[in-house]
Amino acid sequence: MLKNFSTIINRLTHQVRGRNSCRTITSSFFGDTAVGPLYEPPYLEAMKPPYPSYDVVNFRITGYDFPILESYQRFVHKIAEQLDLDVSDCWAHPPKKEQIVRYRPSSTVVDAQYDLTTYERYVQISDLQAPIYPIFLRFIQSGLPEGVTLSVVHQTDIIEESRYVPDKDLIELKAQLDAAGGPILSRRR
Repeated sequence: MLKNFSTIINRLTHQVRGRNSCRTITSSFFGDTAVGPLYEPPYLEAMKPPYPSYDVVNFRITGYDFPILESYQRFVHKIAEQLDLDVSDCWAHPPKKEQIVRYRPSSTVVDAQYDLTTYERYVQISDLQAPIYPIFLRFIQSGLPEGVTLSVVHQTDIIEESRYVPDKDLIELKAQLDAAGGPILSRRR
């Protein structure tokens, strides 16, 4: 009887293996492994996204010409909205000022001096699906103007901290407060 029951289980496992079985159930009584379909509600499969998605993707846009950079950021934002992407945030970094000096050959005499300002903008998109990502990237690369660079950056703590510009007046007032003896923590009643 036990031998017949074992052959029935083996036949059932071969039939079930042909289907998409959900889990493996081990039977310690018989010492072998039997695969059987466990009931899982169909809405669990329906709730899974059909494609993998990126949590947060930052598109960093840098350039030397402010109006062109702002126009391109609007273009990227508009394309993202047309593709029904979730634009969670857009922000600007403070401009970086650089001074470039060109010297005459074999001397220390200044030939020309240039003052360059680099502007930087970020567009943050959340829940970006994997098949849409290359299409979106091709769209925004096709409209990339000259002098503007586009790079894809993952969200880090360094980027998050660099978003906020320190308030110099507040820092100065805190320094004056510390120089005067620090804040008074106890209150008189």
